Amino acid sequence: MDAANPILRRIYSMKGGVDECREVYETWAETYERDTLEDMGYVGPAIAAETLASLLPENAVVLDAGCGTGLAGSELARRTEAVIDGVDISREMLSKAAQKGVYRTLGEADLTQPLAIDADSYDGVICVGVFTNGHVGPKALGEMARVAKPGAPLVFTVHQDVWASGYAEQLERLAANGCIRVHRIIDAPYHEKEGYRCRLCIVEAA
Repeated sequence: MDAANPILRRIYSMKGGVDECREVYETWAETYERDTLEDMGYVGPAIAAETLASLLPENAVVLDAGCGTGLAGSELARRTEAVIDGVDISREMLSKAAQKGVYRTLGEADLTQPLAIDADSYDGVICVGVFTNGHVGPKALGEMARVAKPGAPLVFTVHQDVWASGYAEQLERLAANGCIRVHRIIDAPYHEKEGYRCRLCIVEAA
């Protein structure tokens, strides 16, 4: 992390809360991709998109949950012909995502709350960079499973620093309740220049 960058310092010290998260990302949108891709070596979007692409059926419709500026959606579009919808908490980030030209629809959404999306809507869900310090907690996994069709793959990253804060337990709970089937949880690169890793989680909606 560039200690001289006040936005990055704030991201790593966030205490949580929707208003703080929205404010930070509204401010960060303009330099987000330079800060993450170039300065941090952010490979999470590419790794998650590559994984999901190998699991999707033809003519898939995918939700990019917490799409940000569209990094994961762009990586997925390079690899598939999927139709992609995106949601994010920040209007400024959504504006940047719209410029990518890879999304069918983009909308503002708070992932800590129920999504205004019908159950069984998507053939796949991707979520990258959302499950990290001071952002969205593990309870959001239930909503992502709800909006996915039975049998649909869900691929998401969990930052190494927050994995122990209830993610394994939430996955076990959702599996026990018949909401998902857990296929693989992989230790994977995340921010390569910083040495950060993540859990790359591959599950299936039930």
